[in-house]
Amino acid sequence: MTPSRRPNIRLGNSRRLKVRLIFSRFSMYDRKTWIIVIACSVLLGVNVYYSKKNEQQLALQNPPAATAPATPEASASGTTNSLKVEPAPAEIAEQEYKLETGEVVFTFTNLGGGLKYAELKNQYGVERHKEEHVRINRFGTAPIGALSGAADVPETLAYSYQPNESVPGEKIVFIGTHPSGLIARKTYSLVKTGEPGASYLLDFDLKVENAAAAALPLEGYSLFLGEASPLYQGEASQQTTFVWSGESSAHFIHPGEFAKGWFSAAKSVITGESDKLDYVGVSNQFFTTVIRPKTVMPGRAWGRVSEVNLPDGDKPVKSIQAGLRLPAEALAPKAQKDLSYRIFVGPKHNELFRKMGNQWSDLMAYSWTGLVSNPLNRLLNWLHVLFQGTGSKWSWGLAIIALTIIVRTAIWPLYAKSTRSMKRMSKLQPEMTKLKEKYSDDPNKMNQEMMKLYRTYGVNPLGGCLPMLIQLPIFIGFYHMLQYAVELRHQGFWWVDDLSQPDTVYTLPIFGGVPINLLPIVMAITSFVQMAMTPMTGDKMQRRMMMMMPFVFFFFCYSFASALALYWTTTNLFSIFQTWITNKLPEPELKPRKTSGGKSWVEKLAAKQEEMQRVQRLRQQGIDPGTVEPKKKPRSPRTGG
Repeated sequence: MTPSRRPNIRLGNSRRLKVRLIFSRFSMYDRKTWIIVIACSVLLGVNVYYSKKNEQQLALQNPPAATAPATPEASASGTTNSLKVEPAPAEIAEQEYKLETGEVVFTFTNLGGGLKYAELKNQYGVERHKEEHVRINRFGTAPIGALSGAADVPETLAYSYQPNESVPGEKIVFIGTHPSGLIARKTYSLVKTGEPGASYLLDFDLKVENAAAAALPLEGYSLFLGEASPLYQGEASQQTTFVWSGESSAHFIHPGEFAKGWFSAAKSVITGESDKLDYVGVSNQFFTTVIRPKTVMPGRAWGRVSEVNLPDGDKPVKSIQAGLRLPAEALAPKAQKDLSYRIFVGPKHNELFRKMGNQWSDLMAYSWTGLVSNPLNRLLNWLHVLFQGTGSKWSWGLAIIALTIIVRTAIWPLYAKSTRSMKRMSKLQPEMTKLKEKYSDDPNKMNQEMMKLYRTYGVNPLGGCLPMLIQLPIFIGFYHMLQYAVELRHQGFWWVDDLSQPDTVYTLPIFGGVPINLLPIVMAITSFVQMAMTPMTGDKMQRRMMMMMPFVFFFFCYSFASALALYWTTTNLFSIFQTWITNKLPEPELKPRKTSGGKSWVEKLAAKQEEMQRVQRLRQQGIDPGTVEPKKKPRSPRTGG
């Protein structure tokens, strides 16, 4: 075994030994020190990192306030009339301010300096038992009245609330400076009571000043009008519109017009402009937001469509946002401009709009049916006042029934005449069958002989269609009037809870839920009864098509407002009553009548059709129709001196 080596220590080396011992101890302590130093450095770095991260999060939650010159000397305008802004707090939090009328609570926000939403006190959700009030601009990306900059994107700039200029309960004033140097002063005021629609109106005064060194084009900014979207999942998307009116002509743009069509590409933005822009707004089925310049001037508006999710919906619905551009002019440095507007936020109530005048009723979107819808709406509201003593559960339903009876009574003579014509025509069926068999190979001759038969017995082949032609525009007018009648919201009748909605009494738990709507079923049954009592004319195919009409109307009206089904059911019951009375009257006699010798318009139409067919046959044979004269019937010889 090899002995271990020991250090050879000499007495002369004692100093060297001490040095080695000192360095060995120092090295041992030095390693511990470095470990401690490194550990402290790591902990310090972690602390600094997380401190900076927390500061960034706080900065994102509380962005720096937009400030503007607090004194005239600090303002770029340098005048005593320049806009002043009180310094905003270092940490910005949203602050809300309210103005209230008897119908609306207007909630304003300093972020964007505008109307965040309007809550209607007497309007609820789809069902009355829901406690949620209707909120207009509930999905808005910015408040109504916010300024939109580049790409028409609303700026949620923090404005300073001006307590010295605001009047609690009457007026709210905001001032803010945009990065471009545009200073905006916004004043929102309630309208004097007593004016029609005052509960839903706001006066909006906008004063802008250019604090930049260069001119600012005002048309680069627009006022955001908020958004409109369906109240419930079943509301048709076509009832949500971007509306603008210029030179007394209203234009309604629904979400489908933004989509890609057969001959058009999809549009992200649709603009409307006029030399005399009257108003701009967004609407859904029953409510609207409209901004109207107090001075009519050339203007331009824009609208875009997006998707939102309703709280009780299972798929996204279309929402429309809109804006009104500021005047197309450049604002020189230190210059100011005053603009005044009137804002309406509320229901599309036709009677209220008529009282407000100035084309407000155009917002009802009746289109050409306004010739029918407006008088019907006036009469409906008058009848409702007449039946108010019966209670809110009955008055509107009784008004619809009474209106239907009045309209049907007015067209009773036409209905009676057409019914007699249909009966007379049904008695001609044997003769018409003989003509079809006799001239089966010559359709033109068969038509001529049928026209002679109609003329001989004084039967109008279109007489049975006349009531339907008269009733169709009335039905369409009724449909449009009831479709937008906000008066019918939450108004019940018998088992119906809301006449503006389908009268669903039960939902079958199959196929995701199948609603059982009772009124459309009653409507279909009464339609079949009426059809069975009406004399049938035409061939077998035509009769089958007529029998299919109740099914068509059943599916057409099944998901519509119960007020429409109530109108159609009342119409059927009235028609059954009419037919019963008509059947009690003596049957019309089918006798040949004396003719004047001239042709009826039906015969003239048949003759023109025959001539067109003759010309077509000659052209197919390669013969010029102009070189061949039509054959003339031999004239009877003249008698007398």
